[in-house]
Amino acid sequence: MTAELILDAQNGTGESPVWVPSEQALYWVDIPGKALHRWDTLNQQHSAWATAQMPACIARNPHGNWIAGMEDGVYQLVLNADGSVTSTLLSRVEHALPGMRFNDGRCDRQGRFWAGTMVMDMAQNRDAGVLYRYSGGHLSEQFAGFTTPNGLAFSPDGATMYLSDSHPSVQRIWAFDYDTASGTPHNRRLFVDMNAYPGRPDGAAMDSDGCYWICGNDAGLIHRFTPEGKLDRSVAVPVKKPAMCAFGGRELDTLYVTSIRPGGDVSDQPLAGGVFAIDVGVRGVVESQWQG
Repeated sequence: MTAELILDAQNGTGESPVWVPSEQALYWVDIPGKALHRWDTLNQQHSAWATAQMPACIARNPHGNWIAGMEDGVYQLVLNADGSVTSTLLSRVEHALPGMRFNDGRCDRQGRFWAGTMVMDMAQNRDAGVLYRYSGGHLSEQFAGFTTPNGLAFSPDGATMYLSDSHPSVQRIWAFDYDTASGTPHNRRLFVDMNAYPGRPDGAAMDSDGCYWICGNDAGLIHRFTPEGKLDRSVAVPVKKPAMCAFGGRELDTLYVTSIRPGGDVSDQPLAGGVFAIDVGVRGVVESQWQG
């Protein structure tokens, strides 16, 4: 399996790729770059919109707009033809500490938006991160005590929720039973201890077999784990810090991967911050739209 560069985006932190089948286009964000990006696979055309705050995670709604976890809250974003973004605050978040923002997030299979918060300076090693659910116009705290919540995903039937903490001091992935009617996770248990594998657990995607694909940040790998938590395969990318992956393409059999371009010398990974495509031989699941 070979990772093909589709765009040398040079994103500081490329995150939250979302495939939109009706457009045959991939959207994602660059968090420190304060931008939302789009790659049109039909015309091989790149577009970008500047945002007022750092966007960390996004989900589409049926009307073509977006919900985003940003610095101080959850916003609706409307992408305008002139490259501007109209932002509307949906719910402000009360962070436990200064210097926090949202991080990884997505919708469950019913269209509820989930996102976690983190302290941006990871060197502080503060477990002030919180996992929130936004639904029915209300932002509610679900779990606390995380350092860098990440790897959020839902099984194809929506009955299992996955969540990781990618901080170097934690590096674990948990599974939860998920009540799809109420949007409530319970029965938290260890799914994978990533300390036993190369790379920290970053962003994730689910395939139609119910397997969990997780970016191995710092290791240049994407790992596929079975529903039983067993490593099935690892796929290499030509950068050290793959950030998040998403299935797309006409048959949903292409794995798109965003990445991080760290500061300093990147001569050993000149494509860092790029977006890649991999034919992985399995199909993904259509991303759920935000129903708010």
